[in-house]
Amino acid sequence: MKRFWGHPTAVIDRGARVGAGTKIWHFCHVMAGARVGSRCVLGQNVFVAASAVIGDGCRIQNNVSIYDGVTLADDVFVGPSAVFTNVRNPRAAVDRMAAIEPTSVGRGATIGANATIVCGARIGEFAFVAAGAVVTRDVAPHAVMAGVPARRTGWICRCGGRIGRRRREQCAVCAVR
Repeated sequence: MKRFWGHPTAVIDRGARVGAGTKIWHFCHVMAGARVGSRCVLGQNVFVAASAVIGDGCRIQNNVSIYDGVTLADDVFVGPSAVFTNVRNPRAAVDRMAAIEPTSVGRGATIGANATIVCGARIGEFAFVAAGAVVTRDVAPHAVMAGVPARRTGWICRCGGRIGRRRREQCAVCAVR
């Protein structure tokens, strides 16, 4: 008995592991070998590659591809049309599967709409990558990253409230330091 829900147009290959309570919407493809946690939502037209890992409670919005080498920890939000790469110098005529660089996104992090995450980056817990940003290097936990290339513009609390420019400032929303 399957314990997740998949829209009739979704393709969920035999051998894909999908957790309980997950919803997989229109035109998605989850390949054999992929791991999708429980309580996730995969929006329309999401692709999950064979060695990709998605933790529990993740929200992947429309038109996102989670390629081989990408790992999302629990409770990650990925905005619409965000992009993950997995090879730095791809060529159509050259097999680069051995050149895949792993990318990891820490627990509770947010990747904004149309952001690009270049392979090899590690995004820390509860970090926030702004819409349209291009991340080319590691991101510290709780950092707010914006621009092309992405630069730290401040800090963000676990609750999503902005902390400001100094990491030790108090959150205006929940008062945590």
